[in-house]
Amino acid sequence: MGRQLLVIGSNGQLGRSLQKIVSTSSTYTEIMFTFAGREQLDLSHPKQIADYFQNNRYDTIINAAAYTAVDKAESEPELADQINYQAVAQLAEIAKQHQTALLHVSTDYVFDGNNHTPYHENESPHPQSVYGKSKLKGEQAMIEIGPQGCIVRTGWLYSEFGHNFVKTMLRLAQEREQINVVDDQIGTPTYATDLAYALLNIAETKNQPPFPSRTITKKGVETYHYANEGVASWYDFAQAIFEIAEKSCKINPIVSDQYPTPAKRPHYSVLSKRAIKQQFQLQIPYWRSSLKQCLEAINNNHG
Repeated sequence: MGRQLLVIGSNGQLGRSLQKIVSTSSTYTEIMFTFAGREQLDLSHPKQIADYFQNNRYDTIINAAAYTAVDKAESEPELADQINYQAVAQLAEIAKQHQTALLHVSTDYVFDGNNHTPYHENESPHPQSVYGKSKLKGEQAMIEIGPQGCIVRTGWLYSEFGHNFVKTMLRLAQEREQINVVDDQIGTPTYATDLAYALLNIAETKNQPPFPSRTITKKGVETYHYANEGVASWYDFAQAIFEIAEKSCKINPIVSDQYPTPAKRPHYSVLSKRAIKQQFQLQIPYWRSSLKQCLEAINNNHG
């Protein structure tokens, strides 16, 4: 019997990207995958989490579920807290109890965005939004509880699935002759498929046992950063989408103050990927080449 791997959040961008890879690749045939969406495992209900793991055991869990409605979180702090913090603590306790490896996905929003050079994993977090604060509390709970596993922070995630910046821009290009996009927020557009491959790579590399126990490493839960290579503003990202997709919609650069949102965004959230590249020998694609892949996938889905 192969290793048992559970993906939580199977209907999100990352969950669906993981499903796409597993269904089309022959690399992971020795792993038995279970994909759980909110119907099977709703992180907003602690009892449902407890009940689920009464009946199911896994070698590895990838937690790709999160409350990610950044602006809505400002008016729903309790729900964001339950999904991004309390549920993560509960999963970490369960993982530790059952000696299961836990890969937990976190966010660049744990930082305040005041840097001018890429953020390293060990820099002090200082979240500026309810969403960022809830995600940081989830990280801290997992580190405190100390199951086998690691935290992977990412940002600016997009894919051919669900709602995201790429899909929004393509829709607006159909509806309008010109749009405004902020040019003073800097980060790295990250294709969910690339992140999904990285997570599977980590799950594979730390195999047998899936992760070294804390007693062996004395290090506890490691934190890594993953994003595509390169740097862009949202304006740059939008320009690239229209250029590759051959859309004629005009883009006007604006500053964040001209587009106020309930949640404060980091002005700079570029992540240093040196640690994850060294540890897992990852080759990370440049963001524009991954964007091209995504746009091709969107075309094929609608072709």
